[in-house]
Amino acid sequence: MTPTRRRRLYWVLGIVAGVGLAAGLALQAFKQNVMFYFDPTKIAAGEVKPGQRFRLGGMVQKGSLVRTPGTLEVQFIVTDFRHSVPVHYANVLPDLFREGAGVVAHGRLDGNGTFMADEVLAKHDEKYMPPEVARSLQQNTASAQKPADAR
Repeated sequence: MTPTRRRRLYWVLGIVAGVGLAAGLALQAFKQNVMFYFDPTKIAAGEVKPGQRFRLGGMVQKGSLVRTPGTLEVQFIVTDFRHSVPVHYANVLPDLFREGAGVVAHGRLDGNGTFMADEVLAKHDEKYMPPEVARSLQQNTASAQKPADAR
């Protein structure tokens, strides 16, 4: 192999190694930032480990909102009409947040089964709901309405 060809081969190998390293680092960063979506039924089934970060979606159960006087802390229950998960949040709630409305919360599950939310997102109008929440609620509402002998 001539010196020119060898030098060209080293350049090509260096470029391929650099691109591979950049792709590997990008995939690692993406993997760390991905948050999976779970509804209360999946949480009740044990699909989530305590401490794991994920998104919780469902409806805020009517009558479940409890505010701690003098602080921003609130507790409420997110339901998919089959199972419920208590949520603790210590920040300002979105303006559109209300009982009976759809919500997606980002955070983790503690050892007691309470979801410790870092961020709470409320649906922005009457017609919109995140696709995962809408799908989950439709499935759980349909299965909850089946007669008991059909299950």
